[in-house]
Amino acid sequence: MPRALRDLAILIAIAVALRFALPSVSLATEVLIFAIAVSGCTLLLGYAGLMSFGQSVFFGGGSYLTAFAMKGLGLTLLPALAAGAVSGAVLAGIIGLFAIRKRGVYFVMLTLAFSQVAYFVILAFGHVTGGENGMTDVPRPALVLAGHTVSALATPGAFYVVTATVFCLVFVALGRLVRSPFGAVVVALRENDTRAEALGFNVLQYKWATFVVAGAVTGLAGALHAMFIGYVPLNNIEFEMSERIVIMAILGGTGSFYGAFLGALIYNVAADVLSSIWPRWLFGVGVTLIAVVLLLRGGAWSGVEIVLRRLSGRGGRP
Repeated sequence: MPRALRDLAILIAIAVALRFALPSVSLATEVLIFAIAVSGCTLLLGYAGLMSFGQSVFFGGGSYLTAFAMKGLGLTLLPALAAGAVSGAVLAGIIGLFAIRKRGVYFVMLTLAFSQVAYFVILAFGHVTGGENGMTDVPRPALVLAGHTVSALATPGAFYVVTATVFCLVFVALGRLVRSPFGAVVVALRENDTRAEALGFNVLQYKWATFVVAGAVTGLAGALHAMFIGYVPLNNIEFEMSERIVIMAILGGTGSFYGAFLGALIYNVAADVLSSIWPRWLFGVGVTLIAVVLLLRGGAWSGVEIVLRRLSGRGGRP
């Protein structure tokens, strides 16, 4: 069986199991939306070696700009999702022109600075964006194909199916991307970009393209989030959202996109379960993150891989 089809079958099984394993379809939907957002961060951090704290710009930008388009133009589902992806890609393209020219901590600080700038821009245009109150009355568009309304997506279950479909397609596409010649060059840049440049590869061009892809994926997740809750809160574009996405990526493990799903699952389930019984639930997340970094440097997914290898009789570390 081709690798892409095998991955698709696994992802469909994950989405179906998640729907029935979690206590509510809303929580399952939230997990998949953030898994998509975290996959963009995993592409940057795990494959390109770029630690970005600007993910909130793409997530929040996808949320706000898609909400504007849906309210102003009455977009249906597919054009609205495309608007979210394009919004994230354009914002990443603009920021990437400046950020990718720097390395290490300078790259990190530049992405953080752009995140703060985007936050204050949203506040400055509060008469349009809603400011601290966020953007309200965001519609959930219908799924229309060939001029016919297939589903109004009015029920949580129907919207979960859409979210799960996007989740599966995004993860399969990213998997094919990192296994392509383009992905091989991106990994080579992470290992030694000076040597890759000496071999004739345009380092800045490859880093910028990777940044744009990650922005598009994160913007797509932001668009889904706006449709899901019918509202765009200001914290979608705050630095805290970037921090949350990075934490999920590290928790799950940046060596695989399955780690992105696992990190989103751990964080969001912890937020849903622990927050109702313990106001300081983030302390527990912090302790878990420390334990993962110290004991499972490849994230929680590396632990899953070790168990799977031992069960299959291959043993050893992944």
